[in-house]
Amino acid sequence: MSLRSGFLALAVLGLTACSSNSSNPTSPSPSPGATAAVSIVAGARILTTTAFSPNPLNVSVGTTVTWMNNDTSTHDAAADNGAFTTGNIAPGGSASVKMQTAGTFAYHCTIHPGMVATVTVQ
Repeated sequence: MSLRSGFLALAVLGLTACSSNSSNPTSPSPSPGATAAVSIVAGARILTTTAFSPNPLNVSVGTTVTWMNNDTSTHDAAADNGAFTTGNIAPGGSASVKMQTAGTFAYHCTIHPGMVATVTVQ
């Protein structure tokens, strides 16, 4: 298993563990280590709403989102309103942003503007 695949598997397991049903009607505060992973899929530059996976992404305030570039081209992820940017992510690379403000953020790749997605932070 490659390091990137292992990280993705751990991120998915972490998200699954954080999604358990609780009888507490209020949302718990996110744990300091909350993480989520987004894949920039192969062939992303010619895709639109499927270039980033998952899309949309829903996370809690304080979650660190990591974008992993699984394509052969350099990409980035930049909020349309300027709230966050990953900077350029080379093929096989990754970049992370800690989501500290609640809201719904449309984002795109500034290199390939047709690549679009949304992250909702609650």
